[in-house]
Amino acid sequence: MSQQSISRRRLLGTAAATTAAFTIVPRHVLGGAQHTAPSEKLNIAGIGVGGMGKSNLSQLESENIVALCDVDHVYAAGTFKKYPQAKVYTDYREMLDKEKGIEAVMIATPDHTHAVISMEAMRRGKHVYCQKPLTHDVYEARMLAKAARETGVTTQMGIQGHSMEGARLIGEWIADGAIGEVREVDAWCSLSYYPFGHAYWSSKWSRRPKDTPPVPATLNWDLWLGPAPQRPYHPAYHPAVWRCWWDFGSGMMGDRGAHTLDPVVWALKLGHPTSIEATRWTSMRISIPSPPS
Repeated sequence: MSQQSISRRRLLGTAAATTAAFTIVPRHVLGGAQHTAPSEKLNIAGIGVGGMGKSNLSQLESENIVALCDVDHVYAAGTFKKYPQAKVYTDYREMLDKEKGIEAVMIATPDHTHAVISMEAMRRGKHVYCQKPLTHDVYEARMLAKAARETGVTTQMGIQGHSMEGARLIGEWIADGAIGEVREVDAWCSLSYYPFGHAYWSSKWSRRPKDTPPVPATLNWDLWLGPAPQRPYHPAYHPAVWRCWWDFGSGMMGDRGAHTLDPVVWALKLGHPTSIEATRWTSMRISIPSPPS
């Protein structure tokens, strides 16, 4: 079996069964039946750890978090501090070159870099956990699926609701016929990304910014842009407000749609759509009720 198609745990188990040259210390020697031996832990690296990546890493602390990478060392400073034993990098390629012991990566960068980073990790034989949306477009998704098959690594897209009880309950209710045959599903979300730069509820950045403030000293703007077209740095894009710009984000469908529609597709066992119709709003009207007197 090739190195790319065999997991570390399977390798260790096979080696132990055939009395290989190294020894795995039994759990009971190190602290009881519930203790995980160091040799059974994965060496994990986090890429994009200032936002959602910080939360993802907190769920991986049973493993070895050996390296952290972020293009903005101020935005990610809290995560760096939380895992002082992990090596810190700015460029994920340098990290993968130097940290030969990495076995899996957690990716929580902006949408436009998900595919290129995931692809590079898989080509190097690393298992991948990538935040939703998995890619920026359909072509990228197909290429990643092809790479996963060819390399034999384990992959997973991060969508928290898929791991929670609610989505499973919906599936059970539908399968049990609790509400009868489902003919139509309406889904919506109250969050809006308009005006552009949704964290700033004003018309301040309703078009691409014209001013060019200096790039913060702790941010590598070229690496943040990645495969996106070159443009000057502006706080209208980073941090946290990149989703509403097509070069970087996937809008509401890539963000909230992934959560809202996932249990629908799962419970109803839907396949690929036969047609899609989109409507673009040319204006928006917001009504805010007056507070009670």
